[in-house]
Amino acid sequence: MTIFGVYPTQDKWNERRDWVEKQLLDRSESGSFLVSEHATTLFMDMQLAFCAGAWLSVVITSISVIDAQLRETEAANDSIGTAKLLNDYYKGEEINWLRQLRNKYVHHNIANPTNDTSNWYNNQNELEKHATKAMQMTIHAFFQSPGT
Repeated sequence: MTIFGVYPTQDKWNERRDWVEKQLLDRSESGSFLVSEHATTLFMDMQLAFCAGAWLSVVITSISVIDAQLRETEAANDSIGTAKLLNDYYKGEEINWLRQLRNKYVHHNIANPTNDTSNWYNNQNELEKHATKAMQMTIHAFFQSPGT
């Protein structure tokens, strides 16, 4: 353990990596899909954060990955606002939940602080559930646009 937390064991890292790879493989077997290179690059970093157990980073990055994917493959528009982009082009459930969760993690609320070290230390299981759901939603975005 360090001041910042516990490093995952190699077995735990591999288990998380294998889970992500299985999610990708299960989706990709149904055909080809349009995938943004920009989104893919961000996703590679998101996957590293997931394997490391950096749950807040996974949620925060997920919106950027989904945004990049939809901007390039669906909207072909680099000036549309993220909230509108997600509402108009994400074909899945709870995208507003994910966006609001990301905003809660990123934007400090002085009147009602929710993102503090105590919450981080004491709620790792909940944070992991949120990060896993964010990962699933991000992978869904990669496979919603059939290619040629």
